[in-house]
Amino acid sequence: MNDDSPQFTSFTAMLKELEDCSQCPRNCHVNRLTGKTGYCKSYTSFNIASVCIHHGEEPVISGRHGICNIFFTNCNLQCIYCQNHQISDNQISRTGSQMELSQLINKITSILDTGITHVGFVSPSHFIPHVKIIISKVEALGYKPVWVFNSNGYDKPETLRTLEGMIDVYLPDLKYMEPALAYKFSDARDYPDVATKALKEMYRQKGSALHLDDDGNAKSGIIVRHLVLPGNVENSLKVLQFIAGETSPRIHVSLMSQYYPTKKVKNHPLLKRSVTREEYRQVVDEMEVLGIDNGWIQEFESSDFYQPDFENEHPFE
Repeated sequence: MNDDSPQFTSFTAMLKELEDCSQCPRNCHVNRLTGKTGYCKSYTSFNIASVCIHHGEEPVISGRHGICNIFFTNCNLQCIYCQNHQISDNQISRTGSQMELSQLINKITSILDTGITHVGFVSPSHFIPHVKIIISKVEALGYKPVWVFNSNGYDKPETLRTLEGMIDVYLPDLKYMEPALAYKFSDARDYPDVATKALKEMYRQKGSALHLDDDGNAKSGIIVRHLVLPGNVENSLKVLQFIAGETSPRIHVSLMSQYYPTKKVKNHPLLKRSVTREEYRQVVDEMEVLGIDNGWIQEFESSDFYQPDFENEHPFE
C-alpha cells in the first residue's frame, strides 16, 4: 500500500493486527508485516483476483443489477473441489494480483456509480483488516453500500465481533458437520466446531430475520449457504438439522445443487461426479420437514452456470 497521506494513518494501525496473525482459526501467529506467511500464504498487500459485477448470487443479494464482488486470493481452507481453485490454491504464486488501495477504491466506487448498491467480500476470512480498510475508505468518500461478508464459514467468533456494525449481510457457508469429512475435503478437522460457533455469532448480531429494502434487496441479516456434495447426503441433513435446531428454522438458507467436478477431482472416487437428482431431493425434503421455508433451492442444472474462469477480466462471462 503506497499511500502516506494522513488519512491512512489509522489504516496502518489496522494492518498491525497482522503482526501476530490470528485473524482466522488457523492461528498461525506469524508476522505478516515482515513478509512471513502462515497457512494462507498471504502477506499484507491487497491481493485481489477480481473486482467485478456479479449476477450469480442469491436474488436478494444480486438484485436486478448485480453486486460488486471483491474476490480475495488464497484461502484459509483448501477444499479439494473448490470451483475458484485458480485463485484459492495457496500453492500458486499471487504476486501479480496485488492492487494499490487507491486503484481498488476507484474500481469499487466506479461500479457503485453505475447504480450497484451492494459490495461483497468473497473469501475474506484471512484479510479482515483489509475489509475494514476498504469499508472505511469507501464510506469516507460518501458511499453507503450494503456490505456483504461472503465467507466459507471458517471464521473466529471473536474476529466476527470486531465487524459488528460494519457488515450488513453475512453470507457464510456451512459445509460440514462431520470432522473426518471436513479434514478429508478441506484440511480442517475442526471445521464443524468452528463454523457452528461462527454462525451462532452471526446469528447473535443479526437474528433470523432478513430485512429487505423497497426493491426487495437484502439490507441486513444472514443467508446460510450449503453445497450438497455427491455421496454425502447424511452430512447435508446434519447441517440443516443444526441450523434449525441450534439457531432458527427462520434463517434464510440457500441450498445449492451446483457442485461440479473440477479437473483437480476428476479422478476422485466420490467427487468425480455431479450430485444426483435423488440426492438433492432428499436434502430438499429435509428442509421441508424441519420447517426451513425461507431461502432458495437451485434448478438442478445449475452446475452448468457456475464455472468461473479467473484468467478472464470478468470471470463469470
